[in-house]
Amino acid sequence: QLQLVESGGGLVQAGGSLRLSCAVFGRTDDRNIMSWFRQVTGREREFVAAITVSDDTHYAASVKGRFTISRDNAKNTLFLQMNSLKPDDTAVYYCAAGRVSNVLRRDEYPSWGQGTQVTVSS
Repeated sequence: QLQLVESGGGLVQAGGSLRLSCAVFGRTDDRNIMSWFRQVTGREREFVAAITVSDDTHYAASVKGRFTISRDNAKNTLFLQMNSLKPDDTAVYYCAAGRVSNVLRRDEYPSWGQGTQVTVSS
């Protein structure tokens, strides 16, 4: 199991940008899919974006066109560039990793970070 550490969260005004990072520690697997999820208190954790080993990307409809997921394999780091942020993007953002068959299913991911808070003010 990997150790994942997120950073880059904070407070930003609507329309602004943030870049989240997720550092990966441990024995990495080139077949791992890396993803971002987010969670608002009292609601289920929801899928945001995923990137496969071949750099194919998948996005939730609510963030497509505004968020970009990328990975730096040499530095074992995952990124989420978030532009045109909206108050509805306010949540704790988690990175996750695993050899999953369905990127949307959070229960398939064995490795999770501790989360980083993103707050978007109106």
